[in-house]
Amino acid sequence: MKNVILTGDRPTGKLHLGHYVGSLKRRVILQNSGEFDDIYIMVADAQALTDNADDVNKVRNNISEVALDYLACGLDPKKSVIFIQSQIPELCELSFYYMNLVTVSRLQRNPTVKNEIQLRGFKQSIPTGFFTYPISQAADITAFKANVVPVGEDQLPMIEQTREIVRSFNTMYKEVLVEPQAVLPENELCARLPGLDGAAKMSKSLGNCIYLSDSEKDIKKKVQSMFTDPLHLRVEDPGHLEGNTVFTYLDAFSHDEHFEEFLPAYKNLDELKAHYCRGGLGDGTVKKFLNEIMQAELRPIRERREEFQKDLGEVFNMLQKGSEKARDVAAQTLDEVKTAMGINYFKSNFLNK
Repeated sequence: MKNVILTGDRPTGKLHLGHYVGSLKRRVILQNSGEFDDIYIMVADAQALTDNADDVNKVRNNISEVALDYLACGLDPKKSVIFIQSQIPELCELSFYYMNLVTVSRLQRNPTVKNEIQLRGFKQSIPTGFFTYPISQAADITAFKANVVPVGEDQLPMIEQTREIVRSFNTMYKEVLVEPQAVLPENELCARLPGLDGAAKMSKSLGNCIYLSDSEKDIKKKVQSMFTDPLHLRVEDPGHLEGNTVFTYLDAFSHDEHFEEFLPAYKNLDELKAHYCRGGLGDGTVKKFLNEIMQAELRPIRERREEFQKDLGEVFNMLQKGSEKARDVAAQTLDEVKTAMGINYFKSNFLNK
């Protein structure tokens, strides 16, 4: 069996630090590992429309933004097929067949769906396309027979639902589809990076993000606004680490060499934490250190993005070629699915059966 990756993002805005540490950084590592036969990276515009149908421009305008972020982070169209979801109509047909394999009650139990419905305040007015999002995602993954899907921790229920659909189809018809495995970030702290305000999740809709394209000035401003310890009112007061967003980010991003370069008074993060907890270390010093780390991490990404942005025509040419290649593969899978179901009438001896 081939080793294949499928992953992607919704083009509802520029990508942020949560995307980067949750899966994007890992994708680049996997892409360059040489361990995979095919890598598919999807700009999920059709899925974005499930809760943005009244604002198509928002989705359309952000396709180039997401593509630029991909290229800036190191995704390479020579190594990965980068494509636009809506340009692969075979995905819709696969979704339609998979709907017969999933009950409404099972979709309602999906933790990710429940959380997203609550986050968007849909209550009972849930768009059907949004409600069936796990089925659409299963079509995306299985169309390319992906066995590896790099995701954040919050997407694990979606991958499990795909696995259920694969097992149901293969049992009911014929073993055509491939059961995927989720790959989480290596750093567990990056699996769910909190927002700048201390909220459980960094989110575009909540406005608590650091974007990969943010300027040096914006990054500094956002780091300075980060939630810390509300009880740490004076420098001499003992500080607390639990729920302190700044230290969560330091756990996720800092390395010993950062201390040598930016904060030589400390050898490592443990020493910094110890000083903060016993008192005598201000939040300003810690935030300044985190800002230096964030600038060093994001500066090369921002600079590469600016270079790619100079030729958007070439970026869209890359997306068109990737979409054409992706469609060829999805069409082959759809043909196999319809044959297994016995509905490929004009490609079989239907009249003789």
